[in-house]
Amino acid sequence: MIISVASGKGGTGKTLVATSLALALSDKRKVQLLDCDVEEPDDHIFLHLAINQSESVMIPVPKIDEVKCTYCGKCAEACVYNAIAVLKKKVLVFPELCHGCGACSYLCPESAISEVGRQVGVVETGESGNIEFIQGRLAIGEPMAPPIIRDVKKHIDRAREAIVDVPPGTSCPVVEAVKNSDFCLLVTEPTPFGLNDLSMAVELMKKLRIACGVIINRDGVGDGKTEQYCQDQGIPILLKIPLDRNIARLCSKGVPLIEGMPDWRKAFVALFQNIEQIVTAS
Repeated sequence: MIISVASGKGGTGKTLVATSLALALSDKRKVQLLDCDVEEPDDHIFLHLAINQSESVMIPVPKIDEVKCTYCGKCAEACVYNAIAVLKKKVLVFPELCHGCGACSYLCPESAISEVGRQVGVVETGESGNIEFIQGRLAIGEPMAPPIIRDVKKHIDRAREAIVDVPPGTSCPVVEAVKNSDFCLLVTEPTPFGLNDLSMAVELMKKLRIACGVIINRDGVGDGKTEQYCQDQGIPILLKIPLDRNIARLCSKGVPLIEGMPDWRKAFVALFQNIEQIVTAS
């Protein structure tokens, strides 16, 4: 299965859940952990592994042959991202705005546009026991995460269980990361802010038609409205992780939950078994 771990907001504990689930499953099977939070990947901190391979992520951007160009402006009309501006005798290209869709070169009547690669980040891989680890890293100053996320997900091996650590929020990078998942774990906290963002994440899963369940982290704070919301929406609460100073201390030191508190290992194995039952029944 492909299980994505998402949330409507940052700081809810996605990394804690994703790394613990991957480590728990790796005792008896081969697992992939894909860190698609490419703006700030941090799963590697908890796995304590070495990155042994790195490959560049490139997107194609237009290069104008001004000998052939007649400055007709059709390329600028075709570009919905305003990455090209055509002046009287000059074409300006703004690479940072380009999404690499290729529409400008395809529609140019003079074939005056070719495409050159521009690096926007890297995909890095490593291994630790039965875990194959893949992470994306967006280049500093680059605005677009989806191209990196797509390249990370190209490494998914259907012969293994794949755990995808998703960026926070509900924007384009999240859609790209959860797409084609068999199940999505939504990590939240029982506070008004957590519930507000959880509801947006649930609506996104409905639109993408991805089955989901909830993990309540820092259980014991806030109120009972999150549980009531899940009950009203028919969404299962699959695990509760209490507000515990010891858990916070482990995270601050980069120690995975199930290594610092081994009793949690059974809970994450049971979590996976519950997901299997839900996916099989759906």
